[in-house]
Amino acid sequence: MRRIERGFLMMLFLSRWLLAPFLVGLALTLLLLIYRFFADFYDVVVRLPTLSWHDLIVDVLNMIDIALAANLVLIVIFSGYENFIRRIKREDHPDWPDGITEIDFMALKQRLLGSIVVIAAVDALAWYLDLEKYTDTSKLSWALAFPLMLVAAMLMLAIADRISRTDQKAE
Repeated sequence: MRRIERGFLMMLFLSRWLLAPFLVGLALTLLLLIYRFFADFYDVVVRLPTLSWHDLIVDVLNMIDIALAANLVLIVIFSGYENFIRRIKREDHPDWPDGITEIDFMALKQRLLGSIVVIAAVDALAWYLDLEKYTDTSKLSWALAFPLMLVAAMLMLAIADRISRTDQKAE
């Protein structure tokens, strides 16, 4: 029975490598984001002589959203690799940023929610700047409520993480 249990445990441990294709797929989505970013950039350059400052700001905010989404993808890729596949040895990569090699699950939750909040806030700002284009302004309250709801979730997670750390130190 012990041998079956060890074999089962080894199978579960090796199954972590099934995550690798997902991480490769996410890395490839960066190419899609790069394409979209430069397609938007080209569109802004072509329309620049006729763009108002307002429209230019909204277009730049949309490009910022794409860059933030790319950062979010990288956070998920490196965290997934570090937490589930294999530890990245910091001494083997001294020039890598700390955020790549030292993301535990609690930090991942905070970074993901933080990135989503910033993306939602940028979207809300772009929506607000385009307010005159919309006849139904009641949607603005939803556009503003969404990032605020995420901030509340971040605060609750931070409090829960702090309580769990305090409990772990007490033991």
